[in-house]
Amino acid sequence: MATSSSLGMQNFLGRLNVTQLAAPMLIMMILAMMVLPLPAFVLDLLFTFNIAISVLVLLVAINTQKTLDFSVFPTVLLVTTLLRLSLNVASTRVVLIEGHTGPAAAGKVIEAFGHFLVGGNFAVGIVVFMILVIINFMVITKGAGRVAEVSARFALDAMPGKQMAIDADLNAGLIGEDEARQRRQDVARESEFYGSMDGASKFVRGDAIAGIIIMLINIVGGLFIGIFQHNMDFAVAGKTYTLLTIGDGLVAQIPGLIISIAAGLVVTRVSDDRDVGQQVLGQMFRNPKSLAITAGIIGTLGLIPGMPNLVFLLLASTTGYLAWRMGQREQRIAAAPPVTVAPTSVPEAVEASWSDVAPLDVLGLEVGYRLIPLVDKSQDGELLRRIRGIRKKFAQEVGFLVSPVHIRDNLELKPNAYRILLKGVELGAGEAYAGQLLAINPGRVAGTLNGTPTIDPAFGLPAVWIDVGLRDNAQAYGYTVVDASTVVATHLNHLILTHAGELLGRQEVQQLLDHLAKEMPKLVEDLVPKVLPLGTLQKVLQSLLDEGVHIRDMRTIIETVADHASRTQNADELLGQVRNALGRAIVQQLFPGNGEMQVMSLDPSLERLLMQAVAGGSENTSFEPGLADTLVREAAAAAQRQESLGMPAVLLVPSSLRLLLSRFLRRSVTQLKVLAHSEVPENRIIKVTSVIGGTTT
Repeated sequence: MATSSSLGMQNFLGRLNVTQLAAPMLIMMILAMMVLPLPAFVLDLLFTFNIAISVLVLLVAINTQKTLDFSVFPTVLLVTTLLRLSLNVASTRVVLIEGHTGPAAAGKVIEAFGHFLVGGNFAVGIVVFMILVIINFMVITKGAGRVAEVSARFALDAMPGKQMAIDADLNAGLIGEDEARQRRQDVARESEFYGSMDGASKFVRGDAIAGIIIMLINIVGGLFIGIFQHNMDFAVAGKTYTLLTIGDGLVAQIPGLIISIAAGLVVTRVSDDRDVGQQVLGQMFRNPKSLAITAGIIGTLGLIPGMPNLVFLLLASTTGYLAWRMGQREQRIAAAPPVTVAPTSVPEAVEASWSDVAPLDVLGLEVGYRLIPLVDKSQDGELLRRIRGIRKKFAQEVGFLVSPVHIRDNLELKPNAYRILLKGVELGAGEAYAGQLLAINPGRVAGTLNGTPTIDPAFGLPAVWIDVGLRDNAQAYGYTVVDASTVVATHLNHLILTHAGELLGRQEVQQLLDHLAKEMPKLVEDLVPKVLPLGTLQKVLQSLLDEGVHIRDMRTIIETVADHASRTQNADELLGQVRNALGRAIVQQLFPGNGEMQVMSLDPSLERLLMQAVAGGSENTSFEPGLADTLVREAAAAAQRQESLGMPAVLLVPSSLRLLLSRFLRRSVTQLKVLAHSEVPENRIIKVTSVIGGTTT
């Protein structure tokens, strides 16, 4: 029994890690210092450890490139504050008990701070201590606390906008699930960090106040103990206990000041790929004109009689030398000869041939010269990576691989303009500003931004082009903020999805069948071209895509077409059969889950009228102008009511009317989807919310 217990204890200890024990042991040690008496040597060791920790924290804060790289800082701030207070309590006990024995009663560290740093003069020590407390409490801690408070507020207000931007990138295929999850975690961690810093700054302020109170208590208590318990003279007791108290206060306040400076650096820095030192050197000392003017001003002051001329002139000379060196460096860069390309010899004119007939690109993107860096491979253009992501996401969601996007520059366009082409015809155009951000108004924003007003090219929402520095303000106001490459990529993605049917040519259909034949070779071989021509299958698939139905389930599509191809070769009839087979997927796409379907329907009298109109065949059916106008107007109003309630605009009609109404209403009411009764699964509950041609329920 004892052996099994010992083995269990060994296994438990083996699972424990040193890093897991470090935090609880440190907290227990800090708490123990408040109640257990410590010898002078241990106090020296702990005071030195406190100073080392504060310096380490300051250096980590200086070298941190992003705020979240030091996300544990609020906890470190609490632990270091608690450590200083515990050391104050431990040293106070030693000072009051052993202070009558001399200045070394509380250890060499306190003696050094009480004698060497202030020259053994307790009046100077009090003044220095008070100045340090004022600097820490009134300047650094108060400023850092205010910055943390404002940053926490802006971070919380900007969370919805950042989450929308992440969802937009994810939906556009610009990022994957893992990256989106990581970015969401970073947004949450950032808001938690600034919220914690807002409260953690109060620790340092409380520590400064506690230092003043502890100093007064130590002086008064030391005088009382020295005079009444150890029969010391008032002057001797005052000098002895005051110097010990001042040394104790300084040895605690100096690390506290260092920690406060680290807190200020963390909350005031802007995330960058460089640390604080590199940012300061790169931004303050890179302008030779500013350095030259500074040198001139300092040199002029140095020439005034009575001024410390040597110091001023020495500093002016150093600054002027730096300005001269920076100016020389810029001149060398400007004077560097441009890289010239040897002119190529002009070939002799040759006869025209069929190779001069270049086929049109299925998809093309033309950009102005200022947008070339976004699509330049040598400059690692961000837009190229996003377009690759769009094609991959399109293939995964829609069901076929769209043609590559051919990108070229067009000097006839405006410098910041771009246009998207389908088979040489312009589908859409817009403007994007590299180096700026587009703040899109989703409908509810808390303020206005300074920038260039525009319209989001993809969805037509009001937007503003802003500088990068206004990103946080825009997100705090509720704007969705994206960069220039995302604007172009989102516009391209929207147009590709809208014109998916036109992008599915016979070559793409044949490639789709070849891919499917690897898993079901017999099915594909028996259908195309033995039973059904390739062009008819292409028309069926194009019709599905035009109505927003994905073709990922090619197995069901091919099997359904194969079952009915021997009876009819009409693409419209085959389309109806395929939609019936895909009914569950179509309904699931429009109404996720298994809840009720809130749809629109036709008034019975209007439905009978339309049924009579198509009785002679739907191909040549035409509506009377007044009826057509009424149908379009009421369908658009009903669709708008559906969307205002947060529901998809779906019109449920008999199977014989579905194709006719879908094609008739598609151009006028783009958001409307027409669904046949036969496509609705039996287990779905239908609720009619609007009646076209009747009254709204």
